Amino acid sequence: MRLTPTEEDRLRIFTAAELARRTLAQGFALNAPEAIAVVCDAMHLAARSGATYEDVVAAGSSAVAPEQVMDGVVDIATEIRVEVLLDEGSRLVVVREPFGPATADGPGAVRFGEGDVGMVPERARITLTVTNMSQRPVRISSHLPFHESNAKLSFDRDAARGFRLDLPAGDSSRWAPGETREVGLVAFGGGGVPDA
Repeated sequence: MRLTPTEEDRLRIFTAAELARRTLAQGFALNAPEAIAVVCDAMHLAARSGATYEDVVAAGSSAVAPEQVMDGVVDIATEIRVEVLLDEGSRLVVVREPFGPATADGPGAVRFGEGDVGMVPERARITLTVTNMSQRPVRISSHLPFHESNAKLSFDRDAARGFRLDLPAGDSSRWAPGETREVGLVAFGGGGVPDA
């Protein structure tokens, strides 16, 4: 028997859901993958029976009761997305809070401490004047060794060796064509940046 990738995914969901149903039958609470599999299986089955989008969402929302899941599942499985085949075609169905609302202090909760948190406060910092000599905007990401940045940025590259932008990970800085401004740099940790 040859199965398409979609059919293989459906079979995996069904198999995981069957395992979860056996777990429930033994009187055990479901972990996150088991509970999610039961919800997805219920949505696929509803779609297969000709249900509307809203009926598929309802089937997923009612598939597993909050008391049937292990502690913490409510907090880590806050949304389930599955693509099902409805009469009008394939649709992405999203069920939010499938096992009830998340708790304020459960797994994955964000807890804020008092005051500001300094980003690597012990590292050396410098400020350089940087000019974009290009006719196009230039964007530099937070952790690029700054001395290796776009050649159209004019600044003291020797002074920038071993430094990166003083920004949180994943952030970036942008210079418009001809723009000049000062930028803060912070030293790399560890062994620094090898000479290039």
